[in-house]
Amino acid sequence: MTSQEVTDLLKKAYADEIETVMNYLTNSIILDGVRAEEIKESLQTDIQEELNHAELLGQRLKQLDERPPGSAEFTANQHSLQPPEDSTDVLSVINGVLDAEEDAISTYRALINAAEEADDPVTEDLAVTVLADEEAHRTEFRGFKKEYDNN
Repeated sequence: MTSQEVTDLLKKAYADEIETVMNYLTNSIILDGVRAEEIKESLQTDIQEELNHAELLGQRLKQLDERPPGSAEFTANQHSLQPPEDSTDVLSVINGVLDAEEDAISTYRALINAAEEADDPVTEDLAVTVLADEEAHRTEFRGFKKEYDNN
């Protein structure tokens, strides 16, 4: 792997984190119903964490003499995390979060491997730290999904 592959993955991860913030924020606003409250609270908590991830990634890009992508370079990819038409469709949001977390986990694992091969231990360490957060989010939302599947 080259350092260009590392920066490409950093830019992808940055854009994904920004998109996640947007979708988590929208879903935390639009969901309705008693069963939605815990999901909304979790999303609201995760927004700040995901924004922090984006900031860390952006700072790392800057340290590598690159710049984080702006909105003109952005392509939305989180189709399953779009706000549902039915504001009580909490399960679709849970499934969308799980899809986004799986994608993030895949990206961070690729970034870890690329950084290791490019002899970039700082980026590797950053990716390991963020990966742990993403795996924790996935675990939390797997629990929410189990509750919905059992009802």
